[in-house]
Amino acid sequence: MTTFSTPAGPAGTRILGMGSYQPETIVSNHDLSLRMDTSDEWIRDRVGIANRRVAKPDELLVDMAIEAGLKAVTDAGLTPSDIGAVIVATCTMPSQIPNAAAQVAHRIGITGAAAFDMNAACAGFCYALGTASDLVRAGTAKNVLVIGAEKLTDWVDPDDRSTAIIFADGAGAAVVGQSDEPGIGPVSWGSAGDLVDMIHIKDRASSIFQEGQSVFRWATTQIAPIALKAIELAGIEVSDVDVFVPHQANLRIIEAIAKRLRAKGAREDLVIARDIVDSGNTSSASIPLALDHMRAAGEVRSGDVALLVGFGAGLSYAGQVVRLP
Repeated sequence: MTTFSTPAGPAGTRILGMGSYQPETIVSNHDLSLRMDTSDEWIRDRVGIANRRVAKPDELLVDMAIEAGLKAVTDAGLTPSDIGAVIVATCTMPSQIPNAAAQVAHRIGITGAAAFDMNAACAGFCYALGTASDLVRAGTAKNVLVIGAEKLTDWVDPDDRSTAIIFADGAGAAVVGQSDEPGIGPVSWGSAGDLVDMIHIKDRASSIFQEGQSVFRWATTQIAPIALKAIELAGIEVSDVDVFVPHQANLRIIEAIAKRLRAKGAREDLVIARDIVDSGNTSSASIPLALDHMRAAGEVRSGDVALLVGFGAGLSYAGQVVRLP
């Protein structure tokens, strides 16, 4: 029988570096109150957002992905020639063809690498991170650039109070590479396709629709078990987690999940990402954006154990434990 050769992978994988990018334009709650029936107090009370970043009309999703990706490659101490694959997690490309990843790779200077997009909406970064880790462990690629990038304002009705106050633009990235010890735990993921109507875009002429209360109830009851499963798969205890970085969907959801984790043994000094306050909900970009901002602010340290959990349209969800670069 003919046998195939397969590449030998490393013992583990880890995040080597990170980067992020946000547009310059800040839209405050007061700015929104001038356009619609809302207020700073109303928005803060319901979703916890004070400000959000909005891209200019001529600033493309790919442009933001490139900025974040370049920073991550540099932070990892690598060059574009060291990257063997590029994954862009996104659900807001203006067109489906061509994909974002090939354009990003070309403009960064990454040649001959695999390049593909992944659409798992707000869970996209965690999906892509898990896929990148598996590619490296299998020996398929030595280093993988993972980018979460969204220009949600292209798909939001600016007069729809239920969505315009929430969604924003930005990009975050990480480079996944080889490690002698595991630095990225197994992914805990899944989907609930029977709930697809909770968050959707009907067609190319439509805007994002979201059943806010239904999503809130689902997230506050269903996501904590996914997070706990990721901890179990990593072979650690809840008390070993230093940092909790959930998708930045809603501050009330974040606090509710954190409360359930503490009830299961998470430490009182657990550092919790609250980037949504000044960044808004950036879907697949929210987790790497929050992490990179926390690193820059000195809120987390290299070597910290972080629990990442993404969830959103699909409904899709995913989480994993990682060691911070």
